[in-house]
Amino acid sequence: MSEDVFAALEESQQQSPESVLERLIETLTAQKNYHRLFDALLMQQKHAMGLEVLQPTTFDNVPDERKKEFEEAYIEAARKVGNLFLDEKMYSDAWLYFQTIQEPERVSEALSKINPRTVPEDKVEGLIQVCAYEGANPEKGFEIMLQSNGICNTITVFDQMNAQLKPESRKKIAQLLVDQLYTDLVQSLQYHVQQKMPIAPPADNLRELIAGRDWMFEGGSYHIDVSHLNSVVRFARLLSEDDPHLAKVIELCEYGSRLDQQFQYPGESPFEDFYPAHLHFFKALVGEENDRNLAIGYFEKKLEMEPDEDDKQMIAYVLIDLLTRLKMNERAIELAETYLSQFEDPNTFSFTSLCRQTNHLDVLQKVARGKGDLVTFAGALLDAQNKPQPQES
Repeated sequence: MSEDVFAALEESQQQSPESVLERLIETLTAQKNYHRLFDALLMQQKHAMGLEVLQPTTFDNVPDERKKEFEEAYIEAARKVGNLFLDEKMYSDAWLYFQTIQEPERVSEALSKINPRTVPEDKVEGLIQVCAYEGANPEKGFEIMLQSNGICNTITVFDQMNAQLKPESRKKIAQLLVDQLYTDLVQSLQYHVQQKMPIAPPADNLRELIAGRDWMFEGGSYHIDVSHLNSVVRFARLLSEDDPHLAKVIELCEYGSRLDQQFQYPGESPFEDFYPAHLHFFKALVGEENDRNLAIGYFEKKLEMEPDEDDKQMIAYVLIDLLTRLKMNERAIELAETYLSQFEDPNTFSFTSLCRQTNHLDVLQKVARGKGDLVTFAGALLDAQNKPQPQES
């Protein structure tokens, strides 16, 4: 750094302390030394408050009655520096400041505008780090990951991070993977058809491509990594019941159910018969009453026939999930009371939450009474009393 810069600060001191700080801020801004600019801005604030200015970011030397004033200046300085970093597309540095002041939306919005196809190779890992691993914009992070690292790596990371993500992020990433796998499989099938039947009319969906073409599956043939297919279908259970991607998921299941049995890897209970079981689940969400009845009957029979208590709970969990999506709350609560009333995990299943969401606090009171749980009983009693009553017409 030039000695002239230090000389300029000494010269400014002859005018006033304020001049020193103004010159310091101008210099650091011109140098784009934004981390130190943050320090300088808070140094300026502490000087204005009549406080010692060394260690400018600490609250330790700020009197209690003035902490609010300094906190406001701290937030404004962080916002200013964060925006300067965003202007330079230095997202990780910007995230440090906006996350600290609990304003993550600004960075998330900026990251959402990135086109994964145009990200320079040397920027990929940094963007994935701040987007996915640090949580600035998980969906964009996985989009970049999918474009740069491929679907195999993306599936692995999503499996590892699933529980850490918010439900809305999980859904969007599942949609991303469904779209990618569906597109890849369609292209692979189109190539197979073209090789076998050069004059066949083109088709751009799985159902048409495999209809009446058993020869495509002869000799254990497959057209996509079958472990990827298994994973993406499993992830698709994260999708909402009104998600248009479910149409693609059903076609993926139809394709999977025609694979040689050795490639239809079993899932956890009640999805041992992986693709047929998932077809029941997804068709119930988007189909007619007959599809719903068939699916409910399928999983109820699995529940009835299962001898293992732990597996019974897993089947009950899936069935309750399906029933609540179908707004069949009475049956869902009945099953939950029987099999899952002891579960209170916010990341998987909470009996209390289910009772609240379905307006069955009376059932929660009954279960709490049976357990001798006075606190939950009292809470359910009071919440039921305070629940707004419907207006009479």
